[in-house]
Amino acid sequence: MSLDDNDYWQRWTARLLAVLAADPSDQLAWAGEHQVRTVNVVHDVEFVLHLAEGMGERGTLAPEALQDLRTLGELVGGTDGRGPAGRWADALTAEAAWSEVRTLARRILVARLGEWRLPLPRRVPPQL
Repeated sequence: MSLDDNDYWQRWTARLLAVLAADPSDQLAWAGEHQVRTVNVVHDVEFVLHLAEGMGERGTLAPEALQDLRTLGELVGGTDGRGPAGRWADALTAEAAWSEVRTLARRILVARLGEWRLPLPRRVPPQL
């Protein structure tokens, strides 16, 4: 998959935003089911921001959307991924920043897709 495949990365970004925008109870269930660590969520957001910067440079992402993603990156970057065992489910309940992330992710999805309630993706574990 090429970094230039805009449609693929737009869908990938939407799936991550769906997780970040989900209701807290859905996030907790999803994070627990998939044993997601906060640091992995932070890395995914950083990767999306990197992709967004490239899309912005190519003119395939609106400046407003890029700014919203930058703000999302700043919020996520300020979270503490070192909590109890680094579990995202624990961080969701302990850090107020995740509520702000949820609100912003919803706003980004509504602006892009007209809706923020998307199905949560099936997480594929990394290959070792």
